[in-house]
Amino acid sequence: MKIGYGHPVAIQTMTSEKTHDLGAMIKQILTVKDSGCDLIRISIPDEASALALPKIRAALEAEGINMPLVADIHFSPEMAFLAIENGADKVRINPGNFKDHARLKDLIALAKKTGTAMRIGVNAGSLERDLLEKHGHPTPEALAESALRWVKFVEDEGFENFCASIKSENALVNTEANRIFASQSDVPLHIGVTHAGTLLPGTVKNTIGISTLLQQGIGDTVRVSLTAPIAEEVQVCKYILKALGLYAHGTDIISCPTCARCEIDLPALVAEVEKAVAHIKKPIRISVLGCAVNGPGEARESDFGIAGGKGCGALYYRGEVYKARVSEDQLVSEFVKLIEEKAQ
Repeated sequence: MKIGYGHPVAIQTMTSEKTHDLGAMIKQILTVKDSGCDLIRISIPDEASALALPKIRAALEAEGINMPLVADIHFSPEMAFLAIENGADKVRINPGNFKDHARLKDLIALAKKTGTAMRIGVNAGSLERDLLEKHGHPTPEALAESALRWVKFVEDEGFENFCASIKSENALVNTEANRIFASQSDVPLHIGVTHAGTLLPGTVKNTIGISTLLQQGIGDTVRVSLTAPIAEEVQVCKYILKALGLYAHGTDIISCPTCARCEIDLPALVAEVEKAVAHIKKPIRISVLGCAVNGPGEARESDFGIAGGKGCGALYYRGEVYKARVSEDQLVSEFVKLIEEKAQ
């Protein structure tokens, strides 16, 4: 796949199972098989993990999964070589871990030879000592300077098949560092907020850090980092991209927070609708509203809609009432029939 100017923003996630545990790895990756995920990043902390890459690829292909595999390299530069030799489509490295710059040049040469892409990653937690001394701590300016330094190093080797990333657990620092970098370089950027936390606080941090950049045209591939199942990372990322008009696949469901006017179990109704339409890939807008105040108006702006009443609801198709006074216990089944009939 291609990443960068003129191509859609790519969604990425990262496995958390032990890479050499083939069964656990495949089971976890299958949870995002049909989710819209574009790339799978895999930790390569040791030789056993690198040697597992061909087996992982073969098992995924048997399941009909052809997503590129990104090898994530931690503190051992030698694992980057081994990952490329075992067929990784891309390797993510932190150049600061290459104390021997000649060895980094060797890795770039190998990537050029094999056609392997690279991601040059800079993190607040592993900033070079001279930049820490210069800036005092991992400021946005320090992080951007580090990334620009390493981009120049790679480009001086005549290598172009790479992207950069700058990450901090501080969403504001993260955003400003990427903004500074993007003002001085047109290298494709992978964006995200590292160590963002559990589902709710992590979603907030990622939304701030990612959407602010994407609204400015910064960011070519994205990972939402969460202490949560990887399927939830992908789901949150899709919601962010949808809200920005950057992801035009599947359903977009709007629903109200409910109030005293609501006389229907809207939370349960929305949950049922979400589950019932999760398989739909065609971009359609669905509204599920709890009362007759806003429901009809929102339904007019949606492809399909439900406006709740007292123990019942009306179904809408393209702004017009399709069926009125459908009993609450029949709403979802009748709504799904409507979508299946019309969304062809």
